[in-house]
Amino acid sequence: MAEQDRPQITLITPPAIDLETFPDRLAAVMDSTDIACVRLALAGKDEDMIQRAADACRLVAHARDVIIVIENHLLMVDRLGLDGVHLTDGARQVRYVRKELGPDAVIGSFCGVTRHEGMNAGEAGADYIAFGPVGATPLGNGEQVEFDLFEWWSAVIEVPVIAEGALTLELVEKFSPVTDFFGVGEEIWLADNPSVALKALMAPLG
Repeated sequence: MAEQDRPQITLITPPAIDLETFPDRLAAVMDSTDIACVRLALAGKDEDMIQRAADACRLVAHARDVIIVIENHLLMVDRLGLDGVHLTDGARQVRYVRKELGPDAVIGSFCGVTRHEGMNAGEAGADYIAFGPVGATPLGNGEQVEFDLFEWWSAVIEVPVIAEGALTLELVEKFSPVTDFFGVGEEIWLADNPSVALKALMAPLG
């Protein structure tokens, strides 16, 4: 697969991270595999915890010249020196967030399995669209994004697209010709060695 056609990797953090150990685990993964973007997908409402986690991950990412975005917490982007925000509610806020953060911020939009929502988010100014889950998962309502959506998107739409959610080796192989990025998170963090797990998962990319 030609280098320019090879999908890149967005690394998604776990919803809760141990500040004693996770920054080193993140650094080890980033030192073993080229990562295009880190996405902070932190759950909970503890503002102090989220800020400390974001600070720690930002230091790791920026030391390696990798951009870092945070899910939904728009107000933390400038405050914490992050590169942008990943919105999880489709196209709804994209235009507003672009106005708030300005032209240089990275704005991503998760659009589930819905082509129309993805097109709306792209037209509203999103830098990338994420669709998922591509694999079978008990989370959510059981819907999976169709391969046809990615195939159509890659042929017709210029906005970069991320395939994510319950990835397997077989799905990476299948979707690699039609996606710009793979969003990888839960698939590797439960492993004893996330770096090895990521390399194994991404083996079809060569």
